[in-house]
Amino acid sequence: MKRLISLAIFSAFFLMASAQKFHINTFAGVSNYQGDLQDKRFTLNQSHLAAGAGLSYEITETFLLKGGFVLGKVSATDKNNRKNVSRNLDFTSHITEGNLTMEYYFRNLNEYFASPYVFAGVAIYNFSPFTTDTAGTKHFLKPLSTEGQGFVPGKTYYSINQFSIPFGGGLKLALSNKVRVGVEVGLRKLFTDYLDDISTDYVDQNLLLQNRGAKAVELAFREGELKTGASYPAAGSQRGGAKVKDWYYFTGFTASFRIGSGDGSGRSKSGSGIGCPGKVY
Repeated sequence: MKRLISLAIFSAFFLMASAQKFHINTFAGVSNYQGDLQDKRFTLNQSHLAAGAGLSYEITETFLLKGGFVLGKVSATDKNNRKNVSRNLDFTSHITEGNLTMEYYFRNLNEYFASPYVFAGVAIYNFSPFTTDTAGTKHFLKPLSTEGQGFVPGKTYYSINQFSIPFGGGLKLALSNKVRVGVEVGLRKLFTDYLDDISTDYVDQNLLLQNRGAKAVELAFREGELKTGASYPAAGSQRGGAKVKDWYYFTGFTASFRIGSGDGSGRSKSGSGIGCPGKVY
């Protein structure tokens, strides 16, 4: 299914290539997430650099079909989370996303200098949460089954390849007939609560030791690094909040460059840049 969707995305752009209403898009900004280790809906705290590129096609002068890829990273730690200091967990995950969205501009940028816009669509992304132990060794968390996935009845492995619903908006400026720049905030509605490898409750310590080893126990509850004397929680004790799924989002700047000599409307403009004839502010 994922291959078919990817093929459909590229086929759609290939079939429309002769229309010369394409824009090459770039994105540079930051990525972050909201979940069990970061309870704020939106914050720049613990953000990481993100970048993307893609193509868009002007279906009309205010509706654009856009496809692209974004690379980012998310991370968080209980050291910045006062509610669960003794849990002492942390994670990092690289995110690779391919998306297909529709953008709607409230003003026609072939005629106006600036316009707010909104977008929504579908995306496929890959993630894989990991952490480092006290020796600095990197450990991917999914194979450790920190909440009993794979050996506790009713708890199955989560997939690191998932669908999401991207949506958001921004403001774009038409610097010329060919160049547009802007600022954008894009949220991702996820269907997993394991972006950070935390979701439900603690598995029995001895059962986890038996099935996944001492390292899994060590990284499922890391109070031992704090030396507060708190013991490993009893089986069934709350570890995360499964009722609310995780989110991730991108915030940053965009730039797009029109392919071809027209303005996307079938008209040919002799001028370019701010102040060209016919430009409305």
